Amino acid sequence: MHKSCSTLIFTWGNPSRGDDAIGPTIYDRLQQENLQSVELLTDFQLQIEHALDLENRQRILFVDASISAAAPFEFHRLKATEDETYTTHAMSPESLLYVYNKVNRQPVMPAYMLAIRGYEFELGRPLSGKAKANLSQALEFIKRLVSSTEDWDRKASMLVRE
Repeated sequence: MHKSCSTLIFTWGNPSRGDDAIGPTIYDRLQQENLQSVELLTDFQLQIEHALDLENRQRILFVDASISAAAPFEFHRLKATEDETYTTHAMSPESLLYVYNKVNRQPVMPAYMLAIRGYEFELGRPLSGKAKANLSQALEFIKRLVSSTEDWDRKASMLVRE
């Protein structure tokens, strides 16, 4: 059973696949910060069982590498959606929110996606230089976001691309 922190930051990715390591690297760096009322969670991919980790949260920030996001990153609000990943082992955040809604029979808490631009995802590659720069900017954005009283929806509506 997890502790009940108001904010969950959930990262994922494969540390052995180049820029796919962005999520786990963000997780490692955030562990070194003193973030109040924040729980950190990471895995190789989102799975149906993770719906249980979403319980008792006021908001959730999903963080992952993206090959299609604008550099350095994109930040937007998510909507629970039943999609083709619903029955797979590698789910989308939207599908995970949908499962949460079905299991708990209650509205989904506000959830957001921080998609950090990556470039090289080959097995055995380290983080690329451009991905490291994007990751650094995203890390600063996360720290400002969780320490601010500003409404996350307002930030998301601004289509943040710092």
